[in-house]
Amino acid sequence: MSFSNTVARLLGKAPEYCTAILVAAGSSTRMAGQDKLLSSFGGMTVLERSALALEQNELIKEIIVVTREELLEKVSLLLKARGIEKLTMVIPGGKTRAESVEAGLDHASKKTRLVAIHDAARPLVSQRVITEAIRKAAQTKAAAPAIPVKDTIKVAQQHIVMDTPDRSRLFAVQTPQVFDFDLLRAAYMKANADKIPLTDDCSAAEHLGLNVFLTQGDERNLKITTPMDLRIAKLLLEEEA
Repeated sequence: MSFSNTVARLLGKAPEYCTAILVAAGSSTRMAGQDKLLSSFGGMTVLERSALALEQNELIKEIIVVTREELLEKVSLLLKARGIEKLTMVIPGGKTRAESVEAGLDHASKKTRLVAIHDAARPLVSQRVITEAIRKAAQTKAAAPAIPVKDTIKVAQQHIVMDTPDRSRLFAVQTPQVFDFDLLRAAYMKANADKIPLTDDCSAAEHLGLNVFLTQGDERNLKITTPMDLRIAKLLLEEEA
């Protein structure tokens, strides 16, 4: 690591090189036959809008897109035509989200000090959300945006309520989730060795014993999972116009 990068980390500033991995390898099983990432969305696809948000952030130096094998060429041409200049490669993902993230980590630049993992299905992520997560991770090694849970949550077994967690302590975590690059790689290696199922990148970091610090998320940074989510996202985008 260079002297300037070391000083930047000690001062709590973002390091010189942050790689963003855009995870776009999902199968859209709950989208009623639509491919959510290629769905039209305010004049561009969901995928393009998510990539553009990363492109426009000055702290991100490189973008790697992980997608399905059959979409490699299409996604590459689409994003290049959109002018995503930080895009360095489009690579095939794995059978799970975790495998796709690991593929992205394997192809990151050797200059990478921080890595930001973002779900391509979150096209309305703001520059504030991205920047705050990156800067916090530069200080703490692991950070993710989150919003407080508004609904009362029930823990149930066989449809019988077993517990009601304290809502004030519950948060819905979003992306990008940002980590020290070497620590996230180590976290995935340990999770794999221990055969721990991972639902997000924070889970890997937590299993390694890292503290993950939460930054302020945004309700608009919703994840498109169903056709209803896509309709809501389109309405939110129209409000911005």
